Amino acid sequence: METSSFASAFILLLLVTDPLGGIPLFVSLLKQVPKARRTRMIVREVSVAFCVLVIFMLFGQQFLQLMHLSETSLGIAGGVILFLIALRMVFPHPEGVFGDTAEGEPFIVPLAIPLLAGPSALATVLLLVSREPARLWEWIGALALTMLVCGLTLAFSEKISLLLGERVTTAFERLMGLILTAIAVEMLLSGIRHYLATLP
Repeated sequence: METSSFASAFILLLLVTDPLGGIPLFVSLLKQVPKARRTRMIVREVSVAFCVLVIFMLFGQQFLQLMHLSETSLGIAGGVILFLIALRMVFPHPEGVFGDTAEGEPFIVPLAIPLLAGPSALATVLLLVSREPARLWEWIGALALTMLVCGLTLAFSEKISLLLGERVTTAFERLMGLILTAIAVEMLLSGIRHYLATLP
């Protein structure tokens, strides 16, 4: 994770948001929303998540300075968060990756935050921009593409669930969890290497 390309940033963000793994939860949330309102609700929630993540991208450096955080500590913290999320993907919990969800039509919580713009996604966008701030627009483009995929997955979640079935969906989630675990470990090792290099 020393350097990233548009494609690798997109794949990482897609793994972090995990739209396929979230399909069962998406379906249960959408069942509480009238069909006539679903499209508008999905656009609203994805837009909110996108705006939150872009704000973190734009003001990530200022946030780090305000909180007196280093890129090294951010990398280690991001790796820990990704690792914990990945473990819940590999070993699923009944309440889902992000815990219990509220009843009724989703409004920002839990769909936009934390399902789409959760701690791991926030840490990831901050890490991308803090390491290569000159490529900000490239990261925003990767994020926009990720949110588009998430929005389409939400819109067709019921059909995808029926087409793939529960077992295939679970298998996809566990596979993405394994990949995300490897990425998290690499982030942790990279952060530790940077920390050790600063020691006298």
